Amino acid sequence: MSLTTTHSNALIGEPEVVEDASIAETSAAWRLLKDAAIALRPLQAQDGSIADSEDHEAARAHVAAIIAGIRALAPAFPHDAAYLAASVVDFQRWADEGFGVPDFLDSLVAFQPQQHRVDGIRHLVVFPMYTQNGSSDRLVEALIVETIWPEFIADLEAGHYGNKLFVSLRLVDFTPGYDTNSAVLFPETVAMREIPSFTWGAIFQDREAARYRRVVRAASEITNLELPERAAAMLDDQELAEKTFVMWDLVHDRTHMRGDLPFDPFMIKQRMPFFLYSLEEMRCDMTAFRESVRIERAFDARIAAGEQLTAAEQETHDYAHLVQYAVIFDRIFRFAITGNRTRNYDAVGGQLLFAWLHRRGVLHWTDTALAFDWENVPDAVVALGDAIDDLYWHSIDRPKTAHWLAAYELVRGTLTPHPASQWARGLSDEILAGAPKGYTDAVMDDEFPLSMFFETLDKKMKPVIESTVGIRGTDD
Repeated sequence: MSLTTTHSNALIGEPEVVEDASIAETSAAWRLLKDAAIALRPLQAQDGSIADSEDHEAARAHVAAIIAGIRALAPAFPHDAAYLAASVVDFQRWADEGFGVPDFLDSLVAFQPQQHRVDGIRHLVVFPMYTQNGSSDRLVEALIVETIWPEFIADLEAGHYGNKLFVSLRLVDFTPGYDTNSAVLFPETVAMREIPSFTWGAIFQDREAARYRRVVRAASEITNLELPERAAAMLDDQELAEKTFVMWDLVHDRTHMRGDLPFDPFMIKQRMPFFLYSLEEMRCDMTAFRESVRIERAFDARIAAGEQLTAAEQETHDYAHLVQYAVIFDRIFRFAITGNRTRNYDAVGGQLLFAWLHRRGVLHWTDTALAFDWENVPDAVVALGDAIDDLYWHSIDRPKTAHWLAAYELVRGTLTPHPASQWARGLSDEILAGAPKGYTDAVMDDEFPLSMFFETLDKKMKPVIESTVGIRGTDD
């Protein structure tokens, strides 16, 4: 690596050009870029700007190093050429204009990973951004990621499960914003001057799969659960788990804007009782579960009729079965006890699924051992999805607050509310006659506390849950 002096009089490394994306993470160019991004982050405010002029000289040197790294790495990512060129311009403009609130709209618009859904293809991603479930600060993040797009997923997406926005990724290397629980890469998190029409959204299935494997392995031991053979196999095979999560998320993601939705879709940012977000996430998961059951049973019927499935069809059949295990165990064992108890809508969803299956006699906690009646589990899970779908179907005929009340009744029909809950006792006439804000304010932060089962499981599982922060697929 040679050294050269930049126009800012900062001495930086000019790394050799990298032409092979498969080894990019071991290159001097990546180390230069990553180290510069990490060094830049402490100088940034929450909005991404660098307010202290005394830090600007150092910041210009770090930006120069980032630009040098991008230029050296760009030949390895020819499919991202327009984006990487725009990224260099955005970084240089940010420095030239005095490090105000960063504006990376031009490079964001040029980045189109959904156009390159090829298994194994890689991307270099560098933006000032916040990371969901990571950091709320818009700091510079740099990642090398790899696409997960097996043939059977391509067939599903090209058929009944079209989702042109969905991108499935694997983390290769990353800056500290992703050394967290964050498992998504969304364009809306990037610092930019205006909001464009978003054309993609990415999920790191390798992180989801790795978390799942570690958590479910520990939880099944703690609860003395005898896993079915195929469910156990997924815990020993990262690739098997990754593809399972790709199939789950493909259907889940597309469901957010499909179905009998309220006129104002749930994905629009709005303030409402947090259990409504629980039901939206569960609706999407239950749809993924239902479709997996439908796919598996359709192929089972063809097999029973003597048909020979193609290799891709057999793979789709097998993964459809695994998705069902993943939805149940991830929701029950991880979602239910991950995070704090302040408006934790994902936790409520996991609690709801557990209690729903228990009340329908297909989940048993007897003699301190957890067991499932697997033959009848699919129909019981689908019934929960049907109940949520019915709630949504009625929504367009109801006022917003009446819909909220109906949603609460659905959840409290299975989960026990907090004894001090105003909603459980019945909201006062003053709240009922008032603005929606009063309804939301009356919801307790922990409206549906953990059951005794989950209280105990939470204590036993806490070290395992905490150990999954920053996990990647190669960690197990």
